[in-house]
Amino acid sequence: MDDDVERAASARTGSPFLNTAQASHYIGLSRRTLEKMRTQGTGPRFRKHGRYVRYHISDLDEWSRGGGRDSTSGNGQKDQRL
Repeated sequence: MDDDVERAASARTGSPFLNTAQASHYIGLSRRTLEKMRTQGTGPRFRKHGRYVRYHISDLDEWSRGGGRDSTSGNGQKDQRL
């Protein structure tokens, strides 16, 4: 657990651009899930640096905040408090 916190903090102090593996670790999803979300257009915003996919930390944070929910039932109304 402490290792996860340290890795997340390390990611924040280094380059703000993360590769897919780093981004998936940062938001707590598997790399494969993040790749699927990218092809489906449902994941966080990403950029192409040449042939490499990169995620900006602020885009990951923004995407995460946008997924706030009050309930698991129904159509999942977004949390408007954020």
